[in-house]
Amino acid sequence: MTSLPRPSVDLSADEARRIALRAQGFLGAPDRRSGVRGVLRHLGAVQLDTISVLARSHELIPYARLGAIGRRTVEDAYWKGTHAFEYWSHAACILPIEEWPHFAFRRRAYRSRPHWNHDLPDGAYDQVVKQLRAEGPLTATELGGAKRTSEWWDWSGSKAAVERALMYGEVVCVERRGWKRVYDLAERAVPEPLLHDELDDAECLRRLVGLAGRSLGVGTRADIADYHRLKGEQVDAVIADSGLVPVTVEGWGKPAWADPRALQSPPRGRHRTTLLSPFDSLIWERARTERIFGFTHRLEAYVPKPKRVYGYFAMPVLAGGRLVGRVDPAREGRTLVAKQVTLEDAKAAAGVAQALVEAASWVDCTDVRIERVDVPELREPLVRELARALA
Repeated sequence: MTSLPRPSVDLSADEARRIALRAQGFLGAPDRRSGVRGVLRHLGAVQLDTISVLARSHELIPYARLGAIGRRTVEDAYWKGTHAFEYWSHAACILPIEEWPHFAFRRRAYRSRPHWNHDLPDGAYDQVVKQLRAEGPLTATELGGAKRTSEWWDWSGSKAAVERALMYGEVVCVERRGWKRVYDLAERAVPEPLLHDELDDAECLRRLVGLAGRSLGVGTRADIADYHRLKGEQVDAVIADSGLVPVTVEGWGKPAWADPRALQSPPRGRHRTTLLSPFDSLIWERARTERIFGFTHRLEAYVPKPKRVYGYFAMPVLAGGRLVGRVDPAREGRTLVAKQVTLEDAKAAAGVAQALVEAASWVDCTDVRIERVDVPELREPLVRELARALA
């Protein structure tokens, strides 16, 4: 590993928190001119997930930064024209199309992978490529079936083949239709200047480490590695040449790196108040969220109901640059239902009420109902603030 320079900048915990908020688009005026595509380029990755309560996560992420943009506008921004592709990054993510060349290292790794969870029937791979070439964009069902049985993991041969082709980079997902991937050949979907695997692993990793650092503002080695799910040793190999600078952060206890542009001016501006998807890149890594915000959060959708503490899809509430509570939402007709609300204290009530009302408006609800507040004595201040926000 290259000898690294000593940190030349000391940041307080509060400065690091504000740098992280600005880098993630939650501090200062939202850039509505560049819109959803600007958010995607700024973050570098928008995570996808099947869960939809108020909306799916890839819709919630631009909403949290830009406010009540139309949901059709969100989908069109991702999929109309050649602006994005879907690939494995932090998880399954929408990525800016210009980053296609920088995932060559991962495509190569998949091509050399010796073992897969799904075996391919003879000829299945060549068949799906041939069919896509002849017929154009198709879903797995249109290619011959997504599943063999009702079990979610029991893929058909054509589904396994087209997913393998996606990982290899021969096929891309060009849109989601009813949450089904629509596949097409990369040679048709990716702009010709970007359609190559010419960059070596070191160049790919250097770019992704630099992007992660800029999207985080400031982060530890583990934070930076987690952003695009790199290995720690991959980060170590390139971080000295990534453009990031070493810093120390009060209370972090670990070396950190920052985007030098994030250090040029103190983060100032208006804080966003909003509900956050648990898959939002501001909070998707639990250890970082605890370190920066002193806030512990766990997605409980996959926890047995009797063991849930905060609710099925509890959404952290960001207000004043802090995580001030959680809301487990649902919808009943045109009412947004807060099935369970957790407030850090009474001062959080105003922010939570504002976040609820804005989210309700976005999903075309005209009313908000509170079902349960974890601390009963905080219910009255929350209901009072909610009435004000709705007035």
